[in-house]
Amino acid sequence: MSMVNLRGSRVIPHSLPRRMLHNHSGVVSIALFFVCCCVVFSLITSTFFSGANWMNIIRQSAPLLIVATAMTLVITTGGIDLSVGSTLALVGALSAIALNNWGLPWPVVLTGGLVLGGLVGAVNGFFIAYEGIPAFIVTLATLAVVRGVALLITQGYSIPIPEDSAFALMGRAWVIGIPMPALIGIVVLIFGHIVLNYMRFGRYVTAIGANVEGARRSGINTKAVTLRVYIISSMAAALAGMIITARLGSGSSNQGEGFELQVIAAVVLGSTSLFGGFGTILGTLLGAMSIAIIQNGLILSHISPFYSQIATGTIILLAIWLNTRILNPSRTTAKG
Repeated sequence: MSMVNLRGSRVIPHSLPRRMLHNHSGVVSIALFFVCCCVVFSLITSTFFSGANWMNIIRQSAPLLIVATAMTLVITTGGIDLSVGSTLALVGALSAIALNNWGLPWPVVLTGGLVLGGLVGAVNGFFIAYEGIPAFIVTLATLAVVRGVALLITQGYSIPIPEDSAFALMGRAWVIGIPMPALIGIVVLIFGHIVLNYMRFGRYVTAIGANVEGARRSGINTKAVTLRVYIISSMAAALAGMIITARLGSGSSNQGEGFELQVIAAVVLGSTSLFGGFGTILGTLLGAMSIAIIQNGLILSHISPFYSQIATGTIILLAIWLNTRILNPSRTTAKG
């Protein structure tokens, strides 16, 4: 049914699918990119679509999904957290030491790891929210400090965990045919989606990213919300570190090197705006899975590891360019 505007001309309302495509063009574009990657790798290698391979992809990508969900909140506020890889390594290494050397029970280790991650996030959030130091500078500094502490306590060695420890089940157990890390990642993704889209805290996060001064004048405690966002980010990194340690059977200060770049790439690839004010957990899921299948597909294609990192970075750059300049140009022109 057509309508008439104030000038007397007829206005044809957009259909619901067209409106959804316009409002969620970034998510649609990364979904198309994800499907294209699956098709290409399925043609190149016969084992890509096997059930065992997909279970391996889901299990290995769980830490990325967990941290990327929290990073979506961070970037939606207009911030960034470069310290997640170092936090992952520190908590993973300390968890192994606590289990193997100190003999602590796994519930204490799990709780202590999350608390330690929260403390790192609190330090980041304090200097960013209350001292006004740019997030890039603060988290770059904590990246170096936390990684240095991890190296100091491990002396560069891998610390094994007891084989009979129930802690290992967090990274190796299967529940109803699904790896435990994947189940944890799914729970975190669902919770992150609810927080960002249906809770007051999520609306505050989006408002801060869109206009921090306007959010402050409307009565939002912007400093407290920003502090909590960075605490959540570091706790997610701590959880991911313990999952990796449990899966590999050891903790190391070398874990998570370059991990923060993969996390940020997954979030931005999923169409969350680096300028803040817009975030999508569904897009982050597709972005993280796209990175995971690219890496997996390149390995199955027997491409040299010396070229795989170059190929992964190039594909991600092209995908983001395609998303922002061709499939979703309105958002970038609005920022310009």
